Amino acid sequence: MAISRAQLLKELLPGLNALFGMEYARYGEEHKEIYETETSERSFEEETKLSGFSAAPVKNEGSAIAYDNAQEAWSTRYTHETIALGFSITEEAIEDNLYDSLSSRYTKSLARAMAYTKQVKAAAVLNNGFSSSYPGGDGVSLFNASHPLISGGVNSNTPSTQVDLNETSLEAAVIQIAAWTDERGLLIAAKPKKMIVPPNLMFVAKRLLDTELRVSTADNDINAIKQMGAIPEGYTVNHFLTDTNAWFLTTDVPNGLKHFVRTPLSNSMDGDFDTGNVRYKARERYSFGWSDPLGMWGSSGTA
Repeated sequence: MAISRAQLLKELLPGLNALFGMEYARYGEEHKEIYETETSERSFEEETKLSGFSAAPVKNEGSAIAYDNAQEAWSTRYTHETIALGFSITEEAIEDNLYDSLSSRYTKSLARAMAYTKQVKAAAVLNNGFSSSYPGGDGVSLFNASHPLISGGVNSNTPSTQVDLNETSLEAAVIQIAAWTDERGLLIAAKPKKMIVPPNLMFVAKRLLDTELRVSTADNDINAIKQMGAIPEGYTVNHFLTDTNAWFLTTDVPNGLKHFVRTPLSNSMDGDFDTGNVRYKARERYSFGWSDPLGMWGSSGTA
């Protein structure tokens, strides 16, 4: 349905001071704090994790060298989605000099709607990360205590019992990440990089990472998390996380969470001959997902 004069009668009145309600600040690109962004030239992208080799054995004098075989562990497919939205302005509204005002304000609102949608889709990977209904390439959820390995073991990127964010749980997470191994059981020596929290936990995160002394204790001890630089990139708030108790850590393991851009955001317009209306649309195509689950650690909290 086209935007008509009946919907915007006040704008026809002289002396109207301002229109408001659509021009809130545009949503920030919070997904960039979590995802690696890459471009795509295909309808989908597929990434395969390799097992690598086991530890090199000692070669005794005169003996033959040992050979090992690498193999594929699993594959992850990113299927791009097309996101599009538009509006049109009636011929009569254009005649009554509403064209410039409407096109300016509504294109801003359109951009805001597109940005909002992208952030919701980006956060959905974390919001659904504890659910078995959303398995990844290795057959289990993103945050799982049993990510299978070719060697027969497992990696866990979540606590065995979900915990709230505090000093003890954060230290335990850093230690757990340090113990991760690759597909052949070789230590990765992974480290956390950044904490991702919902708005409800931003004050807790600030105290844990930035205070000089330990939080919520009368002991005159240093804040080891801060002094050691355990979370070197600090924390960031994601406003689109649905669980107010969930908290996450990005790690230095490559090829973790990925954002593929197939078609960047673009705007276009045309006129309809029969009605005289002018139509606007915005369109982009992308996908969000994860390849290596060890690129992220997460806890859903206790509530």
